[in-house]
Amino acid sequence: QVQLVESGGGLVQAGGSLRLSCAASGILFSSSDMAWYRQAPGKQRELVAAVTSDSSTNYADSVKGRFAISRDNAKNTVFLQMNSLKPEDTAVYYCNAVGRPRRLVPKGDYWGQGTQVTVSS
Repeated sequence: QVQLVESGGGLVQAGGSLRLSCAASGILFSSSDMAWYRQAPGKQRELVAAVTSDSSTNYADSVKGRFAISRDNAKNTVFLQMNSLKPEDTAVYYCNAVGRPRRLVPKGDYWGQGTQVTVSS
């Protein structure tokens, strides 16, 4: 079964940094597109950052220049380095994968359980 397990969330002061990790299993990781989403209370879930299987990246305008997504295919892990954090970054952050559990199986869309990030002013 495909599993995505996030870690690294917590409470941090404005201007601080956190690094989120998402460990994937049960998926052909190197051929999967990975992303981080976030959702604040009362708001829609939004894309924060994405990295494709060929390592192309893109970011939401609100985090551009502050966040960096990366992947380690040898460890089946995707990271989100978050610097210069602002109170408006407070949300539950979710790891997302679009990939397949094995070859010749159609791609699926998978989600982790989320990790809370709280930025105090």
